[in-house]
Amino acid sequence: MITFEQIRNDQTIQTYIRKANESLQALGFTEHSFAHVGLVAARARDILQKLDYPQRELELVQIAGYLHDIGNLINRVDHSQSGAMMAFRLLDRMGMDPLEISEIITAIGNHDEGTGKPVSAMAAALILADKSDVRRSRVRNREASTFDIHDRVNYSVRESKLTVSEDHTQLLLELTIDTQYGSIMDYFEIFMGRMLMCRKAAERLGLQFRLTINHQQLL
Repeated sequence: MITFEQIRNDQTIQTYIRKANESLQALGFTEHSFAHVGLVAARARDILQKLDYPQRELELVQIAGYLHDIGNLINRVDHSQSGAMMAFRLLDRMGMDPLEISEIITAIGNHDEGTGKPVSAMAAALILADKSDVRRSRVRNREASTFDIHDRVNYSVRESKLTVSEDHTQLLLELTIDTQYGSIMDYFEIFMGRMLMCRKAAERLGLQFRLTINHQQLL
């Protein structure tokens, strides 16, 4: 069986992730390189692990998380669908079982808020892991006077935690924001669509989505 470590250490995949990130940098987007995909992979796995999903499914969602943004190499527009197609070719070439490929590319193809839906547990976990990665270190531009709203919001987030409650009823996203750089309203202005998608993804896993910012519950 193809393992996450094989995917993570594959030189071709590393090249695609690096070059996709360079394209987004040229367009002025936040960091989408190994830090982002590594965190998304780990968070997606952790969500399903807390909900007692089978070990192999944990590894598959981790693979999906690591590969989810490679479609940005082709174009930012519809990158989830193009990324799913790239992942299909890579995993098929490596000899992965078709059923496992199906699960992975379905999750990748549905992770973006433009067209994606939490059609499976893996897709739901990937959505939640991806949309919760808001943090200061993703901002490439370090000149605060030139920040756009995306820079301000990401730079304002000092801490982001995503946890499943012990009784497996809630999924909580806790953000600590420095309002010197971005307000709570700024966050909702650009991320409301993502938060609504997270709510639907949490419901797919049998959970209630809760968002707190600076210890105030907002969703």
